[in-house]
Amino acid sequence: MSTQHNQEQKVLSAVPAAQPAAPAAAAPAGPAKSNTRVLVIAAVVALAALAAGGRMWYRSHYFVETENAYVAGHVHPVSARISGVVTKVLIDDNQIVKEGDVIAELDPFDQHVKVEQIQAQIATAEQQVAQSDAQIAQTQAQASAAAAQVAQSEAQLVRAKQDAERYGQLYNSQMKAVSKAELDSAVAGRASAVADLAARKDNAAAAKAQISAAHSARDVLKAQVTVLRVQLKDAQQQLAYNRILAPVGGRIGKRTIEVGQRVTAGQQLTAIVQENVWLTANFKETQLADLKPGQEVKVSIDAIPGHELIGKVDSFAPASGAQFALLPADNATGNFTKIVQRVPVKITFKPEDVKALSGRLVPGMSAIAEVAVNQSEAKAAH
Repeated sequence: MSTQHNQEQKVLSAVPAAQPAAPAAAAPAGPAKSNTRVLVIAAVVALAALAAGGRMWYRSHYFVETENAYVAGHVHPVSARISGVVTKVLIDDNQIVKEGDVIAELDPFDQHVKVEQIQAQIATAEQQVAQSDAQIAQTQAQASAAAAQVAQSEAQLVRAKQDAERYGQLYNSQMKAVSKAELDSAVAGRASAVADLAARKDNAAAAKAQISAAHSARDVLKAQVTVLRVQLKDAQQQLAYNRILAPVGGRIGKRTIEVGQRVTAGQQLTAIVQENVWLTANFKETQLADLKPGQEVKVSIDAIPGHELIGKVDSFAPASGAQFALLPADNATGNFTKIVQRVPVKITFKPEDVKALSGRLVPGMSAIAEVAVNQSEAKAAH
């Protein structure tokens, strides 16, 4: 047992003694380094906050920006002016067309029939006018004959009166050169001549009235011919409407027309979008004080990242967007809440800039508009 105890003591004595504790002065080094790091981070955060605040102040003072901006353009709806069945469609989606190009054709059969029908009515009316002219000539001849008969009756009346006067002188209480029967016959002849003259005059007046009536009938027929010719012109124009033409040049969009489709007058068949586009930026009313026509605008299109366009403030809308709404807000209420309104501002681009994008800038795209204002003040501050 003693031998074993001695061996344990030798082993324990071979183990190195524990190192002494570190000096007390080295203990606070860790907290000092962490405090320095916190101060550095706080300083960096403060400087970043100051820089961000300064940038926000600078941009709010010298720049006006809005994300409520959209590309706009002229979109022309193309519709049929008459009803019919589509026989040809000469366009395709997104195709470029020129003004006057034929977009589609309708079946012209109905319009052809109408044109021929009106032409037949005109021919009939013109024949009636010719007959009316002949009737007028005949009536004038009858009136001339009636006038001659009136003159003849007047001459006969003069003779009958003379005969009655002579027979009256030859048959009286002192002289009986003729018989009473001859006197009565002369008086009766005079009365008959008077009645005949009256009848002849009535016939002449009737003939003149027939001439006036014939002239009026001819005028009515001529007016009908004029109306029919106007209807013919309209029918021929309707026939021309079977060819649906492009009203302007641009690109085809929203095509809904197909061969065999029956369309009605006024039905939209497609739309044509012109290349000259602009930007409608809805600025807050509090941002309008420093905006003026002619100022340059930096425009970023969401669909074309990395490509900045330079536009120009063209004009301001005559009213806020709320005034053009379908149901404008009624502010004359007890629960009024003031809301900052937005006013549309039109921003135009250079045609060559739009053309360089090769049709990628289209109406409806979202954009960001930024206008630099008070540039003279900014330069003076620097």
